[in-house]
Amino acid sequence: MNLARNLERSARLYPDNIAMIQGNRRVSYAELDAWASRIAGGLAALGLKPGDLIALCAPNSAEWLAFYFGALKLGGVAVTLAVQLTDRELELLLSHAKPRALFCASERAAFVEQVRGDAGLEFVIGPDDKLPLGKLEKMGPPLQAVERDREDTACVLYTGGTTGIPKGVELSHENINTAINHVAHMERSMDSDRAICFLPFNHVFGQMHIMNATIMTGGGLVLLPKFDLDQVLAAINDHAVTKLYAVPTVYVRLLQLAELKAKLGQVRYCFSAAASMAREVVRRWQELTGLAIHEAYGMTETASMVTYNHFSRHVVGSVGQAAGTTEVSIRDIQGNRLPHGREGEICIRGRGVMKGYLGQPQATAEAFHGPWLRSGDVGYLDQDGYLFIVDRLKDLIITGGENVYPREVEEVLAEQPAVAECSVIGLPDPEYGERVTAVCVPAPGRSIDPEALRAALKAKLSGFKVPKEIIIRDDLPKSPSGKILKREIKKELV
Repeated sequence: MNLARNLERSARLYPDNIAMIQGNRRVSYAELDAWASRIAGGLAALGLKPGDLIALCAPNSAEWLAFYFGALKLGGVAVTLAVQLTDRELELLLSHAKPRALFCASERAAFVEQVRGDAGLEFVIGPDDKLPLGKLEKMGPPLQAVERDREDTACVLYTGGTTGIPKGVELSHENINTAINHVAHMERSMDSDRAICFLPFNHVFGQMHIMNATIMTGGGLVLLPKFDLDQVLAAINDHAVTKLYAVPTVYVRLLQLAELKAKLGQVRYCFSAAASMAREVVRRWQELTGLAIHEAYGMTETASMVTYNHFSRHVVGSVGQAAGTTEVSIRDIQGNRLPHGREGEICIRGRGVMKGYLGQPQATAEAFHGPWLRSGDVGYLDQDGYLFIVDRLKDLIITGGENVYPREVEEVLAEQPAVAECSVIGLPDPEYGERVTAVCVPAPGRSIDPEALRAALKAKLSGFKVPKEIIIRDDLPKSPSGKILKREIKKELV
C-alpha cells in the first residue's frame, strides 16, 4: 500500500482531468503524476530511501503537491509544517522531527541555512540555486510508488500548537486511506467535482479531507493562498466550483452577502470543519441557499473523518453518525462506557486512528484507553447514534462550583442579530474562581450593547451561565485554518 497510488490511479483513469487550478495555471492528472515521479527519482538520486522523513514548509501550490506525492512515491514520510511558523517554531519542529530533506519557501531559506546542521537537515530543496526543484527533477530516472506496509508511516502532522513539547501525529498509509475513503463515500464525490481549497495543506482538513480525498476521486482542486472573500467568489464563478469547504467563520462572512444563492453558482455541496458550527448559522444558510452545511467530526489523530452528518438524514446540531467501520463511544474518566444521552469523553476506535505521536511513547499511551483514542472532547450519542459535541474538556469553565460549557453560551450568542462572531472563555476571578466572559464581534452596521445582550441571554440561560463580562472587539484571533484561538484571547485578557 502507498498513499501515492491514489494519484497514479487517477492519472490512469482520468489523465486529462484537471487535478489543480491556481490562478491561470492548470495541471492535469497525467502531468502531476509524471512530475511527482520525476521528483521521487531525484530524491532517490540524493540517497534518500523509504522510511526517511522529508519535510515541506511552503504555501499551497502545484509544487507542494508534486513534492508531497514525490516523497510518498519514494516511500518517504511527508512531514508537513505550517508556512506561518515563526523561525523559532520552525527550528523547534525541525529539531524534533529531524527530517533528512526539506522543501521550503524562498523566504525561509536564510534561516534554514543557519539551523540545518543542528536540525540534521542534509538537503534543502526549492529556495535557491543550490538545489531548485527543477534541478532535482533531472537527477534520476522517474519512479513509480514503491510498495509500503499498510502500517508504515506516510505522514506526520503537528498538532496542539508549537509551544512546549510538540506533538507530531504519525499517520500510516492505512490510516489516511481509511479516512479519505470515508470522505469520498459519504460526500458522494465524483471525478467531475471541483473543490475549492484555501486552507493550508499542513492541516488535516486541507491535506486529508480536501486534497487527498479529491485526488483519490479524480476531481479538481481550486487553490487559493488564503481566504479572501472576493477571490473565493471569483474562483467559484470562474472555475465552476461544486464543493465549498470552509470553517464556521467563513460561513458567517458569506451570510452577510446579498444574493448569496446566485453568488454560489454551481456549488452543490457545502462542508464545514475545524470548529463547531452554531445551529443558527446552519439554519440561516439553508434558508438562504437551499443547501445544507454538512459537518463531520474528526481530528488530526484520526486522519480526518470519524463521523458524518448525512445527505439523507441531516440532523442540525449534530456531527453525524460514525463513518464506515469507525466506532465511537462515550466514556467516563476511568474509560467506562456511558449510555446513550449521557455526556462524557468522545473515544474513537478504527483503522483511521493514528499510530502515535512521533518519538513520544508516554504521550501516546496517555492518549488511549486501551484501544480507544481519547479525543479530549465532551459529547453524547442519541438513540440513533448521532454524535453531539458539547465542548472541549479543557475549555470547561468552573464558576462558583458550577460547570459551564462555552459552546452552549456561544450557541445562544449566535442567535443575536448584532453578534457576528463570539468566543466564551473563563477568566480568573477571586470570588467565583472563574468568571464567564464573552468576547464578541459586532455584525456589520450593528453595535452591541453589553447590558442589553446580557438581558437577552438571561431569558435563555441559567444565571450562572450568563457572561459576567462582555468585551467588544473588531475581530478575534484565528489559526491558519480559521479556528478561533481561545488561548490567544485569554493571553490578551489575563
